[in-house]
Amino acid sequence: MKNDHGSAPNGGDDGGDENRLIAERRAKLAQLRAAAGAGGAFPNDFRRDALAGELLAAFGEQSGEWLEAHPTRVVVGGRLMFKRVMGKASFAKIADRTGQIQLYLQQDTLGAAYEAFKGWDVGDIIGGSGVLFRTRTGELSVRAEVRA
Repeated sequence: MKNDHGSAPNGGDDGGDENRLIAERRAKLAQLRAAAGAGGAFPNDFRRDALAGELLAAFGEQSGEWLEAHPTRVVVGGRLMFKRVMGKASFAKIADRTGQIQLYLQQDTLGAAYEAFKGWDVGDIIGGSGVLFRTRTGELSVRAEVRA
């Protein structure tokens, strides 16, 4: 329904942005299905071995030097809360039921998986594996690696 000025009563358009977003999501789903083949667009074989809150409790007070001296490999998963793509490296924050943890992703390390990551949306459920480390700003993070 439109008012006398030709716009929707709430002041926005009447769904054009929403329709565009739905079309983009459907196109991404079609790409996932085409790439996945018989494995399906949403495989169910990913298993995390750590929760964000547990990692923060166990390693939150450890220094960057300690983390380097005691490499701890983890597999985490959760909802993508934000991502910051900066050329050949990116940061992503994921949230699980216990808290949030940051992932650090590098194009040189991840290859095609890095390019795929750039197309993911905030709100997607993702997983990553790698070694814990501290960023320059001191945040506990997972340096993402390609899973074997």
